Amino acid sequence: MLIDLQDGELVHGENFSLFAAMSALEIMDPKMDSGIERSGYNSIEEAIEDGVAPVPLSLDRTLDVQRSIDVMDHLFSCEATWHKGHTLAQTVFTCIYLMRMERTSSHAVLNSFCRTLRATCNAIISVVSTARTHEEEDLFTMSFGLPLRDEQDDKCLSILNSVEETISRQLRACKAQALSKKKTLEDLESLQDKPDLEEDYCRSLLCRLRFRKHFYHVVMCMRKPHGRGLELARKHVASCLNELSLTLKSQEFLKSQSNIMLQADENCTTASGCQPVGFDVSLNSRLLSPAPPRAVKVLSWSNAIRYFEKLLHDLDVICALSLDPVLENVLHFTVQFQKSVPDLVPRAFLQTLLVQDGKLYGQNLFSDVISRALPLPDIIGDKEFQMNEFVVQLGQLVVNLLKILCTNTAWQRRKLGKSLQDWSTVSIQLELALQREFGETRNVLHHENMCMRVSKQLLIWTQEHAYWVASRFLTLGFELDLYSPGEYCMVYWYMYVVFTKLIEKMQLRVLASNETSRRKGKKKRDHSKDSSRDMTFSSCLLLQCYVLLSEGLSMMLAVLRNESRSFQLPSIFNTEQEVWWI
Repeated sequence: MLIDLQDGELVHGENFSLFAAMSALEIMDPKMDSGIERSGYNSIEEAIEDGVAPVPLSLDRTLDVQRSIDVMDHLFSCEATWHKGHTLAQTVFTCIYLMRMERTSSHAVLNSFCRTLRATCNAIISVVSTARTHEEEDLFTMSFGLPLRDEQDDKCLSILNSVEETISRQLRACKAQALSKKKTLEDLESLQDKPDLEEDYCRSLLCRLRFRKHFYHVVMCMRKPHGRGLELARKHVASCLNELSLTLKSQEFLKSQSNIMLQADENCTTASGCQPVGFDVSLNSRLLSPAPPRAVKVLSWSNAIRYFEKLLHDLDVICALSLDPVLENVLHFTVQFQKSVPDLVPRAFLQTLLVQDGKLYGQNLFSDVISRALPLPDIIGDKEFQMNEFVVQLGQLVVNLLKILCTNTAWQRRKLGKSLQDWSTVSIQLELALQREFGETRNVLHHENMCMRVSKQLLIWTQEHAYWVASRFLTLGFELDLYSPGEYCMVYWYMYVVFTKLIEKMQLRVLASNETSRRKGKKKRDHSKDSSRDMTFSSCLLLQCYVLLSEGLSMMLAVLRNESRSFQLPSIFNTEQEVWWI
């Protein structure tokens, strides 16, 4: 029986609850209901017997090199598609050479490339799983029982370096031959049978192998604890970008050597435009849930190039991060980084860098990070302060906040709403504890003892960050287009209040810092603290601009609504102008 459902309607049956309906697959969604194309092969062995993945790839040595490059390019596109949230089983591991690595043992180029790719995928899965950002793309880390690791993968770089050195020597011999105008290469066996094409094929292979090597180094260096590998990772990022540009340049040569009608660039998954051998989209169909006969659309080769260029630029920004323990600088960097709309992988690397073993960069206790933010230098490293119940809670809130800021904007806003409640709750608890402990004397500055000053400054700091979370929550609503035109006036009013309160708390903190410096009679200039105060002053000026802008926009919308019929929408509230003055 066919049922005609309208948008928003759900099937309701005796054994089909609302929860089951909300958990069901979204039909035709490219990720939730990707499907898998049927090729007719029931097993990998059957596909191999039918000649889908020959080794060597062709008896013609020139064609063998060409097909090897096509396999590398298609795997490159598959890897980018996987990074975008599709499954490994339907992207990278549609390659028979990866599923049966032992078959390529006689083909050094393909074997070294595939081993390094597999090791890289395994390392990236580890990073994303550690960061737990894969909740956004819950298919990313699922292995489906695929052969993700082998004992020889630890030696993948040595194997790749050996192959690279062989091809490099062949390229140098080609250049020497061109200079001496000799007709034959005496010492080295050529890669293929056409001497006039040898140099171009060597270059095409080398840039792909070197990119794979340097990208593996980037991933491994960025995984090192305490940010120890960031400087070296940045050098490998530069090398990756250089090899990508050389790979792009090789496209013209590879296209000229293909003997088929070229496809449109937006659909090609190889630089040559040829279909690669050794791939079958139905290889892992039995590992997945039943799905319609449809395959994942792999990113084109040109789009994959653009994806990796952006990925590497994002990773370079992370590697350039100074491991500054000042929380305000960390929050500012993370917010600025999110403006470039980074994908899942760089955000996972950023989170694993910021939060390691419950510490900032794996080095600084969050209790010390909080104590540095307070204008009370004597409490840095104080054991009693570190063990304080509120400090422990606030440290966990900071950890959660950093993790939230590393998610995508939609998840970030949803989680910030819950985080705002937590910050507000701790702020209220701190204020009540301060009243119980010190009563009304908390307002008398000249009679403060150390314990009272710490409690007051901790309260101000907590309230400041609660308002910061609220401001971020409101701002993300604009980025996600969540507000309707009728809500703008109220949103601007909320922003006016939040920014005003945030400025107030920041100024209190600066005043307390200046008071502490005056009491100590600062003799030697502390440049780090002075620069922090300068940055706070600049932030206050910027926030003051936001306050005035929010006030102006809110008043403008109120006037437009009162004067123009197009803005006179039905509302259960008073007019925005009335609400504003109330």
